[in-house]
Amino acid sequence: GLEAAERAVHEGMRVNMTLCFTEEQAAAVYAATKGAKKGDVFVSPFVGRLDDRGERGMDLIENIVKLYESSDGHVEVLTASIRSLLHQEQALSLKSDILTTPLKILKEWKEADFSAVPSVPEADLAPIPFKEILLDKPWREYDIHHDLTDKGIERFAADWNALIA
Repeated sequence: GLEAAERAVHEGMRVNMTLCFTEEQAAAVYAATKGAKKGDVFVSPFVGRLDDRGERGMDLIENIVKLYESSDGHVEVLTASIRSLLHQEQALSLKSDILTTPLKILKEWKEADFSAVPSVPEADLAPIPFKEILLDKPWREYDIHHDLTDKGIERFAADWNALIA
């Protein structure tokens, strides 16, 4: 996917890199898409899937936003797999560039008169600590492996193969 993103960006296409579960993956997306314009590259961490396995997914959003603070800003953070009003509120407070919020959560927000909910992290989820990662390496030098990424790719492939069958 990173090789395809690198080629696509150089050909003027926009890309959305999904199934991001680590800062290293986000750093690799940044490196693979250098030279892109702001608005052409998105990295989409799936926070709900991290929560499902007992990790605080919103920490990853915070870490990636922090990682990109000193960058050229060409990669935008798209908070994906939002599962709660708390996720949405935290993504907004962290200044995530884009959110994919389910209609159910938007309705809850409306019922709360678009008020903020307390943004206290869920205590039963393990924190994801920030790692100081340099963004100046070639993308192939980052460790991009994660079991949730592998499972997600398998699901996408199965869905695609079922569609074309």
